[in-house]
Amino acid sequence: MGERRGRAYVGISGWVYPNWRGEFYPKGLRQADELDYAARHLGSVEINGSFYSLQRPGSWVRWRDAVPGDFVFAVKGPRYITHVKRLGDIDGPVANFFASGLLALGDKLGPLLWQLPPTLAYDEALLDAFLARLPRTHEAAAALARHRERRMSGRSSYALRAAPERPLEHAVEVRHPSFEEHVDAWASLLERHGVASVTADTAGRYPRIDRTTASFGYARLHGDRELYVSGYDDEGLDRWEAWMRAHLDAGRDAYAYFDNDVKVRAPFDAMALIERLARA
Repeated sequence: MGERRGRAYVGISGWVYPNWRGEFYPKGLRQADELDYAARHLGSVEINGSFYSLQRPGSWVRWRDAVPGDFVFAVKGPRYITHVKRLGDIDGPVANFFASGLLALGDKLGPLLWQLPPTLAYDEALLDAFLARLPRTHEAAAALARHRERRMSGRSSYALRAAPERPLEHAVEVRHPSFEEHVDAWASLLERHGVASVTADTAGRYPRIDRTTASFGYARLHGDRELYVSGYDDEGLDRWEAWMRAHLDAGRDAYAYFDNDVKVRAPFDAMALIERLARA
């Protein structure tokens, strides 16, 4: 048997954008059918509604059932944990998140994304404690969910849909410049916990840390010239194709999500990258 080759997952960050209707989504397509349409053209979607608020259990079930069996969702962790609580005193909020229903995605649940705010500087002790708290299997996530806060009564679901020992992967995107100053220590910390460092393309606004610290690669493409706006030309797509292939050839899965949504570039750039990767 040959060595394992990684699998590529290319998609978009979120899928509910009114300005995409009539551009990416066909005119007349029901909003309820937009995820199904996106899933037929892309390999993955980053759920970002979970960043803004806890989602209802029924929503996770509906999303799971709207996509093909081999489709994978990445899920963005709540900003209440990262931006409001700033990673401190978060036992209850973390339990609430895992009790909110995301485990219903089962085998379609991919990495969890934790985006840190631009005002959160590198603090090794704080970050170490946070990374250590994250569950590494579906069973461990369900065990955490049992400690949810009382306000979750009537809106919790954490029954396992995947094998209990199925791995639960995590990736962290940072935005404070101090992470570049401590890049070696940060990469070492992530590697020790088996957590991926997100390679973020932000038109130079935030740090771009391209380090392999886990068994998979994770990229977020916010625009290489204008944040959230500019599309990727052939040269830009060449660079990200090379980034993906480097991970795949090393046996690592690779995730890439386009977040340049303002001018409806994200879905078309994602499809262009998928086409490039499919040529080999």
